[in-house]
Amino acid sequence: MTDDLPEIHTKPVPLYAKLKQAIIEKIYTGEWKPHDRVPSEAELVKQFNCSRMTANRALRELTAEGFLFRLQGVGSFVSEPKGQSALFEIHSIADEIAARANQHRCKVLKLSEVSANMTQAAEFSIAVGAPLYHSIIIHYENDVPVQIEDRYVNVQAAPAYLKQDFGRQTAHDYLSQVAPLTEGEHVVEAIAGDARSCRLLQIDVNTPCLLISRRTWSKKFIVSSARLLFPGHRYKLKGRFSS
Repeated sequence: MTDDLPEIHTKPVPLYAKLKQAIIEKIYTGEWKPHDRVPSEAELVKQFNCSRMTANRALRELTAEGFLFRLQGVGSFVSEPKGQSALFEIHSIADEIAARANQHRCKVLKLSEVSANMTQAAEFSIAVGAPLYHSIIIHYENDVPVQIEDRYVNVQAAPAYLKQDFGRQTAHDYLSQVAPLTEGEHVVEAIAGDARSCRLLQIDVNTPCLLISRRTWSKKFIVSSARLLFPGHRYKLKGRFSS
């Protein structure tokens, strides 16, 4: 299918990328906490037997991606997580659309098993190469595309995921049944839509979009990691809070 995204890379992983992943794993697992100082370039060179240029590139890219922040003359430190909140309720998009008295439908672009790369392995606390389920689904409100749902699912949490008809029941609703939600994590970002995403959402390239990166747990089991992309002018984020 032309809209499928490639999952398995045959080229060798460059050393700077391996170094980045090693740092990301320490952050995801909590070994390195926000504001902890990470090893210097010289320390990374010695630890990973790499060049100073490789260590510099890894730290520079992780800083640009928001994992680290750097203080000149002091070093690099783990950043605070961006936009995370346990106060947002998690609802099915089909229910949200129905609550507005509108019609929901969806189109499944991808539903398959993939092998976890290094980032996904760290995110799910599984081995590199372990199986994950991957779905890409476009959600429509009154035939207007309002969300791209790009989701990875823990095989052990939902072994029958690939057999589901998500035109009849959303992935969110299915996962809520087989692995009831006990904890959720949100990262909310404003981004410019890329060419492929904008084509799927039927909007102009670089239109402002809202990206919600969401992980969910069932007890201490990571169930799902999803990237939910909305056109900015078709969606607003609403939260209700209480003390």
